[in-house]
Amino acid sequence: MTPEQILALPPRVLSQAQREAYFAEGYLLLESVIGEEWLSVLRAATEEMVERSRSVSTSDSIFDLEPGHRPEAPRLRRVSNPVEHHPAYWSYLNESIVPEIVADLVGPDVKFHHSKLNFKWAGGGEEVKWHYDISFWPHTNYSPLTVGTYIHDCGLDNGPLMVLPRSHQEIEPLLSQFDAQGRWTGCLSDEDVSGLPMHKAVVLPGAAGSLTLHNCRTLHASPKNLSDTGRPLLLYTLTSADAFPYTVNPIRPKHDQFMIRGRRAAWAHHDPRPCLIPPDWSGGYTSIFALQQNQEVAHAAQ
Repeated sequence: MTPEQILALPPRVLSQAQREAYFAEGYLLLESVIGEEWLSVLRAATEEMVERSRSVSTSDSIFDLEPGHRPEAPRLRRVSNPVEHHPAYWSYLNESIVPEIVADLVGPDVKFHHSKLNFKWAGGGEEVKWHYDISFWPHTNYSPLTVGTYIHDCGLDNGPLMVLPRSHQEIEPLLSQFDAQGRWTGCLSDEDVSGLPMHKAVVLPGAAGSLTLHNCRTLHASPKNLSDTGRPLLLYTLTSADAFPYTVNPIRPKHDQFMIRGRRAAWAHHDPRPCLIPPDWSGGYTSIFALQQNQEVAHAAQ
């Protein structure tokens, strides 16, 4: 569906002004929309995942660990596919208000692509450099969005999400996330970042229960966590039913293409704007943190 077709439908949860702002700016921050009942469930599930990580010494398909991770002092960067490792995360996605909000932005037929639980551990949790999401998993159109839930309060020192408004529309074609040698880095080059209007970047802190939503073409990043409290951010990438991936899903979730709301599409919608294709991840993928921190670089020709 096009933005015009979506906006022509009556909203379920959001105001029409909020929907129009999302399509114009490429993001939304919805403050304190998730209640304490769900937050308690998500916090308990997240604490359980942290406890499980104590028995892991190296990053694997579930846990992406900071270099200083130890059993007595866990430091996580990510839990991949959290919906497959604790039922609370899948229940929250299906039973909370989240899919109704997303339906106001992608249309009534909402499809699952993947989930992740990103941490920024207290006292130096790693930054995420400026990047697009869509270049990791290109689709036939640009409806995919990522909705994040702040499980705890996230202040300016906790490493909140930052976005560059209107970058989803005003930067064409998409900037590359390969380096000059043709190696995938998962982020923009310093040269490209220096040419962007970063004075317009917006920081999105929020109280527990706040949601961040950003379009797959919206440039975003997040700084290090310099506070003494952690910042877990639960993320779901959802799409319109008529958006289909061009490449293998690097996260490989068992719920890939599952319909969260509505019905499957009979036709694919193709956006005429081109999209950068990532490396072949059919052999596996770790995380954006490992890529951007130069722990591993995917060697693939541009």
